[in-house]
Amino acid sequence: MKLKSLFICQACGYSAPKWMGRCPDCNGWNTLAEETVTASPHTRISDSEIIPLMLDEIEYEKGERFLTGIGEFDRVLGGGVVPGSVVLIGGDPGIGKSTLLLQVAERITSGSRNVLYISGEESPSQIKIRSGRLNVSAKPIYILSETSIDDILEHLQKTMYGALIVDSIQTMFTSGISSAPGSVSQVREVASILMKYAKKNSIPVFIVGHVTKDGTIAGPRVLEHIVDTVLYFEGDRGHPYRILRSVKNRFGSTHEIGVFEMREGGLEEVVNPSSLFLSERTAGSAGSVVVTSLEGSRPILTEIQALVSSSPFGIPKRGAIGVDYNRLLLLVGVLDKRVGIHIQGQDIFVNVVGGLELSEPAIDLSIIAALTSSFREIPIDSSTVVFGEVGLAGEVRGVTSAEVRVKEAAKLGFKRCIIPERNANQISVNTVEVIGVSTVKNAIDIMFH
Repeated sequence: MKLKSLFICQACGYSAPKWMGRCPDCNGWNTLAEETVTASPHTRISDSEIIPLMLDEIEYEKGERFLTGIGEFDRVLGGGVVPGSVVLIGGDPGIGKSTLLLQVAERITSGSRNVLYISGEESPSQIKIRSGRLNVSAKPIYILSETSIDDILEHLQKTMYGALIVDSIQTMFTSGISSAPGSVSQVREVASILMKYAKKNSIPVFIVGHVTKDGTIAGPRVLEHIVDTVLYFEGDRGHPYRILRSVKNRFGSTHEIGVFEMREGGLEEVVNPSSLFLSERTAGSAGSVVVTSLEGSRPILTEIQALVSSSPFGIPKRGAIGVDYNRLLLLVGVLDKRVGIHIQGQDIFVNVVGGLELSEPAIDLSIIAALTSSFREIPIDSSTVVFGEVGLAGEVRGVTSAEVRVKEAAKLGFKRCIIPERNANQISVNTVEVIGVSTVKNAIDIMFH
């Protein structure tokens, strides 16, 4: 085999014969690094006959999921761990990825499975210290501090485990590739080796992945294509709440989230996120409104706050935390043009309490309600929940699963729901006053009459 050098983009995997300052594929600057690759000879097409099978003729063994015992983690995975699946978990440094997986390892061992925790970043004594802080008991959790995937596979041929945890894939390397650990070639090859091992032995593999400064998992995009499930662990290190979100799942929904709270003893599940996110809400405050957002199959009530104030500068400021910035600009334009509330020249800030990221259009009406409340200095009734999509013509459009959202509001003691008129006729909840609105102007008149 012949060795040759290529310049490979460490962000997207694009390869070029010479160095370039900017990657032509992902437009990243200074992302091309020189790597030595092996030029393999072309494979000959086999003379053996290839016979495709009809779908009805294919036989398979249905793999049964097993629960880890951490409800929020099992929810995001789609109802438990599938044997032979490869799960990639990404998140900012220090967010709690290793903590979560060590707690998952303890729960898995409770179900008569042993776990091998492979760490390329920490020594066994460091992991022991962390396990003591997390009160992880002495169960069949085996620790291996190694970065060579070849040595790891040699060990796995001698001993069979019920699950593998690799922390992290950017520290692993194979001797078959001469480039440094963490490079595109190494990450891609190590991920392929782990995937083949998982499928062949029906053993679940959990992989920790570093993230780049823009929040995406470091390495080539093909890494996310290889694995079965991609989870992102989100949250602010100064905030106790953590959100585990699924962005890819071959065995379940990609819209589910799990909510955790970081405490001294590790991560604890938040079974009822709605009550947690509303626990510190101040009643009678202008610019505050409660909205029901749907995350997968789970309705979550949270508080949206808005602040509208006069701008001391010629160009007003806009700030959005937890909501889409462009969506905020659109709603400000609707208020100005369709309702006659002129806040274009004001400083505008919108925040979702609790660190949640809300992206569905059902929060549009609640943002408009919070902006209007702050601008007029009139608080919205604290027992009211508002949700609905807003169009450019100022109309309020229907949303999905409206009754589920209203039932969640009733469960937490709210007395009134202002929702799209299209959904109002489908609600059968009698403990809450449901008011249907067709336009933004109509909704504002009802909230601030």
